[in-house]
Amino acid sequence: MRRVRDIMKNRDTQVAINMAPLIDMVFLLLIFFIVTTSFVKETGIEVQRPVASTAVLQDQGSILVGVDENGEVFFNKKKIDIRSVRYNVEKALAESPGSSVVLVADKLTQAGVLITVMDGCRLAGATDISIATELADEDS
Repeated sequence: MRRVRDIMKNRDTQVAINMAPLIDMVFLLLIFFIVTTSFVKETGIEVQRPVASTAVLQDQGSILVGVDENGEVFFNKKKIDIRSVRYNVEKALAESPGSSVVLVADKLTQAGVLITVMDGCRLAGATDISIATELADEDS
């Protein structure tokens, strides 16, 4: 009889769930997803890219240089002088050698400005330079 009383007495005690291991697992998963996520790079400006029916989807370039319709050049979301394109691209290539350069230019950008930016990239040592375009609809 005493044994039954001990069992009944123990039954009244509250069972607590330890939340510390669960919180640890949530933080580990959060860190894992943050580390493995690839972040999208942006030029820092809104442009209307030209349309090309022969556009090819490529991996996103490591170095993005933006040119708006007014001929203003942007690098790492900051407006830069067109003469400093070479310096900025050289610096970026030194940090990650062999990176490709993608020019994100507005369709209204003057060709002369775009060529000057491309020359600056080539003089900086970039060998893989692309111009970002929109893929044309098959209907048009």
